[in-house]
Amino acid sequence: MDEPKHPVTTVDRTLQIVEIIQELDGAGVSEVADRVDVGKSAVHNHLNTLANREYVVKEGEEYHIGLAFLGLGAYARKRNDIFDAAYAEVDKLADETGELVNLLVEKSGQGIYLYQAQGDSAVELDTYEGKRVNLHCTGLGKAILGFRPEEEVEGILDDHGMPAETEHTITDPDAFFEELAEIREQGYAVDEEERLNGLRCVAAPITDDDDRAIAAISVSCPVHRVDDDRFYDDLRQAVLGAANVVELEHNYS
Repeated sequence: MDEPKHPVTTVDRTLQIVEIIQELDGAGVSEVADRVDVGKSAVHNHLNTLANREYVVKEGEEYHIGLAFLGLGAYARKRNDIFDAAYAEVDKLADETGELVNLLVEKSGQGIYLYQAQGDSAVELDTYEGKRVNLHCTGLGKAILGFRPEEEVEGILDDHGMPAETEHTITDPDAFFEELAEIREQGYAVDEEERLNGLRCVAAPITDDDDRAIAAISVSCPVHRVDDDRFYDDLRQAVLGAANVVELEHNYS
């Protein structure tokens, strides 16, 4: 992401405060002030301004993200052409598989969950629409990176690293690029407990006319309940089929 030539310090500080409140799932004035390294009075003024506009709400001594952001997020998502092409297929795939289905896009080298749908047997996870994750440790992220130029992937890994989320996370670049080559050949990616222990995902890229991944769709399920036969046969085929439908809708409608 290009740095602004003339950043507005006050705006930058306000957004930093909002991000801290989200990261901490609520915070008081002192806690925020410690994180942004400014005085409590200045933080209090920022928070009061945000609260007046309903972008944060005060609950006891803590401030939390307000519902005013919900309208902005929904509007931003609705303007995304991938969401428009994919949400119906995501819902259909969740109904057919009974599992959690995810739609992810890449922004500034990280993944953003654009949409999720839950089937009858879906697991509850720490993910939500709008959550950012590193790409190297998810099936969705690997599906996207597998269909991006190598130099672009190298840049993303340089910027964000390859932190180990679990003992199964791939943290060696050479091993990672070997897996990306396999993903390009087979057309799908898997995540075997690489971001969360006990969870496996199968994902397929959604590509444009130039075969560049612009998003990915996945099914997430618990390891203990979904065996290899169902995972690599039924769910894999279902995800590939859904990705193909979305590609056609996005690229040719």
